[in-house]
Amino acid sequence: MHDYWRLALVFPAGLLLGGVYFGGLWWTVRIGMMSKRPALLFLGSLLLRTGVVLAGFYLLSGDDWLLLVVCLIGFICARVIVSRLTRPLFLSYQSQKREDTHAT
Repeated sequence: MHDYWRLALVFPAGLLLGGVYFGGLWWTVRIGMMSKRPALLFLGSLLLRTGVVLAGFYLLSGDDWLLLVVCLIGFICARVIVSRLTRPLFLSYQSQKREDTHAT
């Protein structure tokens, strides 16, 4: 039988890991467009974000597959949340870009 409090704590931890991963990806894309060495920035960010998430999954789940699944569900929910929070910024950038191309 699983400890329900561990299951209840692993889900928000998965949300936090997903927020770090996808928020870091969003930040990397925004900064990488202006960087002088974007390939180095993207590679470093990928390695750092993936390392943090894999270490978090390993530490949170231990040997219990159910804890890993609950943590992964939180991670996926964070992806949806970050996507919705960053969408208005992306859409305003796209509309501004379209206006700039039509002006020429």
